[in-house]
Amino acid sequence: MFPKITHVFFDIGSTLVDETECYNHRIHDAIAGTDITFEQFTEKRIFFQKQNLKGDLEAIKFFGLKKTPWHREDERLYPETEEILQYLHGKNYIIGAIANQDFGTEKRLEEYAIRRYFSSITASAEEGVAKPDPEIFRRAFKSAGCSAENSVMIGDRLDNDIAPAKALGMKTIWIKQGFSAYCSPTCPLEQSDYTIVNLLELKNILY
Repeated sequence: MFPKITHVFFDIGSTLVDETECYNHRIHDAIAGTDITFEQFTEKRIFFQKQNLKGDLEAIKFFGLKKTPWHREDERLYPETEEILQYLHGKNYIIGAIANQDFGTEKRLEEYAIRRYFSSITASAEEGVAKPDPEIFRRAFKSAGCSAENSVMIGDRLDNDIAPAKALGMKTIWIKQGFSAYCSPTCPLEQSDYTIVNLLELKNILY
């Protein structure tokens, strides 16, 4: 357990929200009308992801395809999301979000029926600044009325979530979900305090 932690900040995409089908939809759209198979694209995407690159975008470039629209309607909460938010809320942790998201993050959390768990939502579109810029984290601290030292950041991205949070003095938990699970830490700042593969594992860390 972390000492003196009062505030728990989550990333959203591939952390609380499962984006698997969104990526699959984008891939199917991108390869439509070509002889590239879904399996071939996925294999190349994983190859790039293991190099800590944005696998889907690199694969699109590799195959000479065009980036296709994001289908937000395919987003779903992970099965464990509400249970862990309810648990943390019950333990009196103050919950916030720090996320690179399009406009309307708060509305989407309302639609997912989890908005009530969050005391603050700091999203890149509304703030005009995105992770890994430390400024978005500082704004989140100000909004939540806390400091880095009594906060923990939970996210799937080593570059956007773990490294900038650790540099500011936050505790960090890397959740290996989505394609970022194929990445590996490349420097001390990307070494999280804890690594988990399921949100419910947070019960063993934050109690």
